[in-house]
Amino acid sequence: MLESKAEYGPFWEQPLPEDERLAEQVRHEREENLLLDPRTPAENNELVLARMQRTGLPFWILVLGLGGLTTAFFVTWGIQMVYGIGITGLNRSVMWGPYIANLVYFVGIGHAGTFISAALRMMRLDFRRPIARAAETVTLFGLAIAGLFPLLHVGRVWKIFYMIPIPNQRQLWPNFRSALFWDATAITTYIIGSTLFMYIALMPDLAMARDHFKDKKGWRRRVYGALSMGWRGTEGEWHRLESVSNILSWIIIPVMFSVHTGVSWNFAMAIQPGWHSTIFGPFFIVGALFSGVAAVILVMIILRKTMGFGYFMRESHFNAMGIFLLLMSMAWVYFYFTEWIVNWYGNLPMEKALQAMLTGELAPLFYLMLFCNIVVPLGTLWSRRVRTSLPAMVVICLLIQVGMYLERILIVSGFLSRNELPFNWVDYVPRWPEIVITVGALGFLGLLYALWTRVIPIIPVWEVYEGQATQGTRQIGRAIVSTRSEHH
Repeated sequence: MLESKAEYGPFWEQPLPEDERLAEQVRHEREENLLLDPRTPAENNELVLARMQRTGLPFWILVLGLGGLTTAFFVTWGIQMVYGIGITGLNRSVMWGPYIANLVYFVGIGHAGTFISAALRMMRLDFRRPIARAAETVTLFGLAIAGLFPLLHVGRVWKIFYMIPIPNQRQLWPNFRSALFWDATAITTYIIGSTLFMYIALMPDLAMARDHFKDKKGWRRRVYGALSMGWRGTEGEWHRLESVSNILSWIIIPVMFSVHTGVSWNFAMAIQPGWHSTIFGPFFIVGALFSGVAAVILVMIILRKTMGFGYFMRESHFNAMGIFLLLMSMAWVYFYFTEWIVNWYGNLPMEKALQAMLTGELAPLFYLMLFCNIVVPLGTLWSRRVRTSLPAMVVICLLIQVGMYLERILIVSGFLSRNELPFNWVDYVPRWPEIVITVGALGFLGLLYALWTRVIPIIPVWEVYEGQATQGTRQIGRAIVSTRSEHH
């Protein structure tokens, strides 16, 4: 896999053209394109493994801060168990609050990982190679955190056993007409499939880490040896890896769409103003990809700056992800305003209640959401200079996260506070437990991710090798162009 049959030797030792002008073109292509700038396997392995073992004072300060937020999360949850769900701001009209909005949000940011790894793999887009595992990890931990919020929302979490749709002495059976049943089924399938998909692609890099630590004592050698399951890199193993990855890619893509479609059905199947909409399925999927891509870009920037992965994550990767983010913003705008136009055109009294959001007490949040999700991305991401500027992308992606979270809050709590009965309208204000738990959940996600990067190779080195082995340059006329060869 790692050696080319070119007459000049391995693909990482290809010489520059003798013509200085052509040589300069090759240098420029190598600077722009990771797959045209190969290093030796030993160098890449050492670069990734050395960063995994680097845990200085700033890292432990970060872990301590995120650990504090995580502790606050679980302590507040414990207080809520003791005093009941009544300590939150939920009331008679707004029976779903930030906990359900957090469920939708964290499931959403997990969508981009599967799309980047599976869908872009099927489309043979090579810019996904160095960022695939970072995106898959966002999916894995995002779904894990999302799974906590139904338990939080139940209140009496110890009674969750009676909600499990299995035959038991109480004669409870699955209600196949319930959107919640299919929601739980889709999320469970998604997290199992995503874990398996990531683990299959992780085995060669676990074997690489195992071989690196084989002459050293410590837990790493034993753990990596067990997890790699005897991987030796034979031709048969590589063939099976490729086959299984392709099969899982085709399987998990429809599961990805089913998850957020199922979440949207929890709203759309209720006869509630603002929820009873046939467009909620694709609208939720586009919104999930929108916030998820922004989250992956933030993770890429953090990994590049804190772990020194500038070699693997280059301007071309941020440019491609910025274009993807711009397209998702355009799609989100289309679906969002399509929903509002339908309500405005129908002009039903119960739907007119939603128009109070434009001028009522929720108006500041509504317009802030539009600014973050429309004005900011559409006004900036058209420029390559902005897409490749890391400080600018940090600000843009953070604002998109704010905007998409507000969109979830407005859908869940905003629409419930303005229903078809004006005497039943309320002004929902979250209380401190909901705020602490929401912030603590973000800290918990960050803590899991920070620790994960120090025990698992976050860069899929073998995928980078594979891409570099199949990419090359060729002179056509007076220009150097990138070429691709197929290895079977």
